[in-house]
Amino acid sequence: VQLVESGGGLVQPGGPLTLSCLTSGFTLNAYAASWYRQAPGKERELVANISTSGSVDYEASVKGRFTITRDNAKNTVALQMSSMKPEDTAVYYCSVTRSWTGYWGQGTQVTVFS
Repeated sequence: VQLVESGGGLVQPGGPLTLSCLTSGFTLNAYAASWYRQAPGKERELVANISTSGSVDYEASVKGRFTITRDNAKNTVALQMSSMKPEDTAVYYCSVTRSWTGYWGQGTQVTVFS
């Protein structure tokens, strides 16, 4: 099982960035998928979630700015981020869950700087 995030990097405030999570070793369409983030000195928090049926939920501070999508045929989960703010700076993690089973990626750093 592997979840490999990519797309992290430096972005200016107000700018866009898209993260991608390439999965392998399991059937993605049977799992809910999520993006979490962890800023320095803070706990990991749920940013966005997409169910197996495509229903989405977002953390309040990213609603209207972030969009989570999934492509089961390509085994990928994406997080499109726009109007980024310095407080979005964190390590972003991809995660999938099904019943009591869950897997995590290694994380990708996103830094919003001016």
